Amino acid sequence: MLRVDGPDGPRDVRLTSPDKVVFGELGATKREVVEYYVAVGAPMARALRDRPTNLKRFNSGVDGEPFFVKRVPKGAPDWVRTCTVTFPSGRTAESVAITEPATIAWAANLNTLDFHPWPVRCADTDHPDELRIDLDPQPGTDFGDAVAVAQTLREVLGEAGLTGFAKTSGGRGVHVACPIRPEWDFVEVRHAVIAIARRVCRRIPERATVDWWKEERGERVFLDFNQAARDRTIASAWSVRGLPGATVSMPVTWDDLGSVDPAEFTLRTVPGLLERHGDPHADMDDERHRGSCATALQWYAEDADERGLGDLPYPPEYPKMPGEPLRVQPSRARRQD
Repeated sequence: MLRVDGPDGPRDVRLTSPDKVVFGELGATKREVVEYYVAVGAPMARALRDRPTNLKRFNSGVDGEPFFVKRVPKGAPDWVRTCTVTFPSGRTAESVAITEPATIAWAANLNTLDFHPWPVRCADTDHPDELRIDLDPQPGTDFGDAVAVAQTLREVLGEAGLTGFAKTSGGRGVHVACPIRPEWDFVEVRHAVIAIARRVCRRIPERATVDWWKEERGERVFLDFNQAARDRTIASAWSVRGLPGATVSMPVTWDDLGSVDPAEFTLRTVPGLLERHGDPHADMDDERHRGSCATALQWYAEDADERGLGDLPYPPEYPKMPGEPLRVQPSRARRQD
C-alpha cells in the first residue's frame, strides 16, 4: 500500500506487481511509475482537476499494445469521482474525473501511463474551458521547428486576446493550451482553432500547415485542429509517455521553451526539476488568463466570406458534420475525376 494525499487526509492506494518492468530499455518498474505520479501528484491534480479523463493503459509495458479506457473501470474505489460525457455518436459514458493525487496513483497502478483529459470540467461537459492546439512535426522536421511555429502561434493568440501555456508533448511536438470561458461549444472552439491556425500558416507558410491530408503537408509542422473536436484529447501535463525513454509531457515557460531538450524530461528527472523549480503553469487557472473565442470566431467568419475558406475534415470515425468538406484525400479524388 502507498499513502497518498487526499482531500481529508491520506488514502491507502494499493500497489500490485511493483517489480513488473514497464520500460524495458531503462529497466524502470511499475513501482517507479506509481511513485513518479505520487511525486508530481499535486501539480498534475491541479492540471486535471474535475476533468473527465481517458486512461491510456499499457498492461504489457511500453513494448506491448496500449489501449484507451474511456469509462471508469470496474472495482474503482468509492472515492474515485466520475462524470458523464457524451461522445460524437450521442452515446454517453461515466468517465474517471481526477480530483486528487490519490486518483492518479490508483490509475497508475492500473498500468496507466498517459492521462488524456477532456478540455471541459465535469460541471459542463459540452462547453470547453480550454482551447488546445497540438503542433505536430512532420517527417523532415523536429522539435526546434515546432518551437519556432509555437512562437508565431503565441503572437497570434495574443492578437486574439488569448493566453497560451506551452508544454512539450513528450515526443517531438509542442502542446499549447489557452484557458477560455466555457461559453462556446465544441464546434465553435474547433472553428476558433482553425482560424488561429490558418493565421499562423499565412505568416509562416514554409513552416506551418493545416492540411489534414498527410500527402499535402510536406516538411512542415501540422497544427492539428482536430484535437479540438469532441472526444479528442492530448496527454496532460506531467504524463509519462509510452515511449522507450519514459519521457514526460512537461510544462515549460515561454522563455524556456526554445532552450529545453524534451528528451531530458523523464520519469526519473522530472520530480527533481519540480522540487527545485516548481510548476511553470501554477497560475494557469487564474481568472485573469481566461479568454474569449470571439475574435478567433470573427476571423473564421472573415475567412469564409473573404477567402472562401470553410470547415476542414473531421477524423474518419466522426459522423458527417454540417458544412464539412468531403473526407477524400486529394490524390484519390483526382483519380476519381
